[in-house]
Amino acid sequence: MTATDRSLTGRLRFLGTGTSVGVPVVGCDCPVCTSADPRDKRLRTSVALGLPAGTLLVDTTPDLRTQLLRADIGRVDAVLYTHDHVDHVYGLDDVRPLCTRAGRSMPVFCEERVERRIRRAFDYAFETPPAPGGGIPRLEFERITTAPFELLGAVVVPLRLRHGVFDVLGFRFGSLAYCTDTNQIPDETWPLLAGLDTLVLDCLRESRHPTHFSLAEALAVAERVGARRTLLTHMGHEIGHAAVSAKLPAGVELAYDGLEVPLHVPSRPL
Repeated sequence: MTATDRSLTGRLRFLGTGTSVGVPVVGCDCPVCTSADPRDKRLRTSVALGLPAGTLLVDTTPDLRTQLLRADIGRVDAVLYTHDHVDHVYGLDDVRPLCTRAGRSMPVFCEERVERRIRRAFDYAFETPPAPGGGIPRLEFERITTAPFELLGAVVVPLRLRHGVFDVLGFRFGSLAYCTDTNQIPDETWPLLAGLDTLVLDCLRESRHPTHFSLAEALAVAERVGARRTLLTHMGHEIGHAAVSAKLPAGVELAYDGLEVPLHVPSRPL
């Protein structure tokens, strides 16, 4: 292990907790965007998990290079996607040095819609023969559905969520569930959230939004799920960390970039 291979085994790290444009927002001088509190500086939403057999990256944001350098993560063993929106996919080219260093393709676990988006947006990576010149991200797709599957020695349970008119996925890893970019939990998903220790949940702002949970809606979900700890993520510049944290109920917190939480996952095959 080198200095850039920081082990995350048994932990989840928030690489970014911000909305699609990040916080601060370019050109904005609101109190949150100009805040001196480092917890109000939010890159686009993503997490890294230290699973039994390696490091898993959930989504590849446009901030990916900065996120990996800041977290001292020099090795990623697989990428898992929640959905195909730009702020969750368009940093994928930044896995190129990871593939080169590992000497292999990057396993990419996603639904069919996400694979289609990646093949369109990064068409240069799939040309046959490859074009001479600059490197390309070497990718190996693994198609997933809502059926549980094994990944890096852990059982992953996909969670169907609604993101406005879009179907997206959250994921359960043992006693932790990661549910970003959603404003509706379908009936069939609620039972899969039972018995959680930690819930990571979308919360864009205090007012309602057509594709994300508001603060009040997120708190209602947290109460119904009943996890010991709920961490809110994918926050916009309407959410000031100190001010909003002061009025949250016990057991609910705002996540922030760099926060790490324990991760306990089953290490047995299905």
